[in-house]
Amino acid sequence: MNLRNQQILHIALPSIVSNITVPLLGLIDVTITGHIGAAAYIGAIAVGGMLFNIIYWMFAFLRMGTSGMTAQARGRRDFEGIVKLLIRSLSIALGISFLLILLSPIIRETALYFITPSAEVGHLARLYFNICIWGSPASLGLFALNGWFIGMQNSRTPMFIAISQNIVNIAASLILVFGLGMKVEGIALGTVIAQWIGFGAALLLLHRFYSRLWKRGYPQGTWNTGALLRFFNVNRDIFLRTLCLIFVHFFFISAGAKQGDTELAVNTLLMQFFTLYSYFMDGFAFAGEALAGKAIGARNLAIYRDVVKNLFGWGVAMALLFTLTYLFAGSWFTHLLTSDAAVIHTATTYQYWTLLIPLCGMAAFIWDGIYIGATATRHMLLSMAVSMGIFFLLYFLLIPALRNHGLWIAFLCYLAMRGMVLTLTRKQIEKI
Repeated sequence: MNLRNQQILHIALPSIVSNITVPLLGLIDVTITGHIGAAAYIGAIAVGGMLFNIIYWMFAFLRMGTSGMTAQARGRRDFEGIVKLLIRSLSIALGISFLLILLSPIIRETALYFITPSAEVGHLARLYFNICIWGSPASLGLFALNGWFIGMQNSRTPMFIAISQNIVNIAASLILVFGLGMKVEGIALGTVIAQWIGFGAALLLLHRFYSRLWKRGYPQGTWNTGALLRFFNVNRDIFLRTLCLIFVHFFFISAGAKQGDTELAVNTLLMQFFTLYSYFMDGFAFAGEALAGKAIGARNLAIYRDVVKNLFGWGVAMALLFTLTYLFAGSWFTHLLTSDAAVIHTATTYQYWTLLIPLCGMAAFIWDGIYIGATATRHMLLSMAVSMGIFFLLYFLLIPALRNHGLWIAFLCYLAMRGMVLTLTRKQIEKI
């Protein structure tokens, strides 16, 4: 195995492990809630969890923007710039989180107004939200720190933090719910405790491994107007792109709901094939952020092209692996997710669409990482806008005749178009 592939796996594998802990934690939370004694508790966790997933997803630019700019600064060996980026990103993350806390009553009530849960679920969801919002400084702070770690070619520290945080979350929730007799508030408090412990651990590891960067003291020019404008320009594009992405994915679920309860259940289950694939491909995207960003910062086009070539080699290999897995084990996976005979029967009608997910989505994942590393975020926003337009155009053209099949065709074309637009504009980031 050549050096470049070793570097890719050094970053990708720990990132994949970190990603896989996310659904495991959600499964544990649902399992604990399911043993409390009422369906309303599960509904409250589902509603509250969805709200925070949307909120945190919207501010994922704190990780992505930080990783790309940090990788470039490292490639230039601009160690003072590296420290400035960390201080800037972490300060903005904490500022946003305190604003979220201040506006939390408005955010909570607006979201519940549109979701319209039952009175009991709404009451419990408010209780869950009111506790979990106090973990937002730790969560958004971790976005900034993890992005910085990845930009420094270090994905093992985020992996250690993610695993430790999830273990603490599970242990704390079990103790609070079954040991102290708490209910939804125990699940929420366990999450907040884990978030702050994870944030504290990240700060300790930052000091342990990177304290030498602060030997010169607080860097002057951290809040330079030009640097701030670039930071916000990069993150504005990522933020808008993420809003488009959220809109498409939630529209996909809501459009399935209009087809009927069975189609909604089928689409929700089959989207787990996409989610599972994304956990693995995000690991290689993170490697692209770090390695492509470093090469661009060093203005080394040869290394950059070598990184791109090797990343796409891994991308093709992963796409083939997942396609074969879904071909031979897709039915088993569906039976693992549900025992409902009607849902399983209907799923077989649509399951062949999942075979196209890896191929259609591969280029988008790889290019996303490379473009983030290059901080070419305007092109990422362009690709998302074009692909979202294609999604809705195909949806409204195909849905009358093909119904749920038309929805899947529109979604797969949306994935493929994202990668296609980024491929066509790739020359813009080779001008280094």
